[in-house]
Amino acid sequence: MERPITGFGHDDQGDPIAILSCGHPQHVRHNPPFINRPWVTTEQGRSSMLGTTLNCVRCDRFELPDGFVSYKQTPVFTEETVPAGLKKNHSTKTGIWAKIIVTQGKLRYRVDALGTDTELSQDKVGIVVPEVLHSVEPLGAVRFFVEFYKKPD
Repeated sequence: MERPITGFGHDDQGDPIAILSCGHPQHVRHNPPFINRPWVTTEQGRSSMLGTTLNCVRCDRFELPDGFVSYKQTPVFTEETVPAGLKKNHSTKTGIWAKIIVTQGKLRYRVDALGTDTELSQDKVGIVVPEVLHSVEPLGAVRFFVEFYKKPD
């Protein structure tokens, strides 16, 4: 999934990393002749790349970024109280992840952009990727809530 670069940093070994809008870090090494990214070697070069997109395979794998913290959760919904908006395609804001936690029954979780149609249960949590359209559908009697995550302040 393509994600814009929002900033830069370095890993523990001093190698440059791009920080993507989803919150994931991604190495952006300049290692000719294998990888040619001379822009990464200067502050001016890195600044010129802000907003450029990189493919984030961690988003494709529904991986919540390390260090993100829970900051709110919805009430518990049932098959009768699930808001209509959750049944239609909707998304979270930039940088906001979520977990769909089923406490009873089953819930279908669809993410068309990533080609997934998953059955969530007490044993299977749904991960919501920022800005990606998704929907849910109760599969009979169900109880679930959504917990939201963001980068710590």
